[in-house]
Amino acid sequence: MQLHDVWFVLIAVLWTGYFFLEGFDFGVGILTKLLARDRSEKRVLINTIGPVWDGNEVWLLTAGGATFAAFPEWYATLFSGFYLPLLIILVCLIVRGVAFEYRAKRPEENWQRNWENAIFWSSLIPSFLWGVAFGNIVRGVKIDKNFEYVGTFWDLLNPYALLGGVVTLTLFTFHGAVFTALKTVGDIRERARKLALQVGLVTAVAALVFLLWTQVDSGDGKSLVALIVAVAALVGALAANQAGREGWSFALSGVTIVAAVAMLFLSLFPNVMPSSLNGDWSLTVTNASSSPYTLKIMTWCAAVATPIVLLYQGWTYWVFRKRIGTQHIAEAAH
Repeated sequence: MQLHDVWFVLIAVLWTGYFFLEGFDFGVGILTKLLARDRSEKRVLINTIGPVWDGNEVWLLTAGGATFAAFPEWYATLFSGFYLPLLIILVCLIVRGVAFEYRAKRPEENWQRNWENAIFWSSLIPSFLWGVAFGNIVRGVKIDKNFEYVGTFWDLLNPYALLGGVVTLTLFTFHGAVFTALKTVGDIRERARKLALQVGLVTAVAALVFLLWTQVDSGDGKSLVALIVAVAALVGALAANQAGREGWSFALSGVTIVAAVAMLFLSLFPNVMPSSLNGDWSLTVTNASSSPYTLKIMTWCAAVATPIVLLYQGWTYWVFRKRIGTQHIAEAAH
């Protein structure tokens, strides 16, 4: 295996980690409208992800930076062709971060409600758009012989990509509901489990159609194995949720995300961005990669920094591992 193949795998791992962690993060943000009944319950939901949401986003920054350094042609074509949806995602992430920090800065109800609405929409929109973006990457887009995207924004809104958006939206919401059940106590925990079942059934239907479509279109034996693992894990997550085993349910919903993202990257390789105009114009791990020397330096840096980041983030989750409920939310002192 050559270094550009190694970095394709590493980038796949980074995106998988991002979707696993930010997936429940986005899901909890969406649940502030779907699950919480009052301000105290909204505060409970926000507090479940309060210590970790910004650390989860580091995976996105690392994935983007690694793509830029390891596959500059891929980065250039992706960010120029998908400029508008990626800009929308970026704006949502900025608004979301500001909303978390500013929501409790003033006691007025309208002030807090507006920031809560911002958390909801800035969680829902990226959840959908990430699926649309990756659906188009796997399906292929209009890339010419100069490796430039020559399509329009509307070309990205095709049935396959839109279904991918529905899958990520529902899957992240399910992942967030299971995480909420794992991290809370009392009535909100029970309602989170019930909602997880409802959303999970919708997710199962949408994901099965999308993954089978992907397998028929561009899959092989390895992607088929990933498909089977994803479906089995999702069924297991639903069963564990019904049995009240939130830890197992969360772990299996995470396996679902990992297997689904792995299937997309397995279907993509050795391409990184296929051309729908001409297969010879596709970006591959070979023609889109940086020089071997650059990849070698990156590999050494990653080998040193990655374990440190993983240990620190794991420690953060361990420190904030306990469940919380409305009884732990202090009354506002204003």
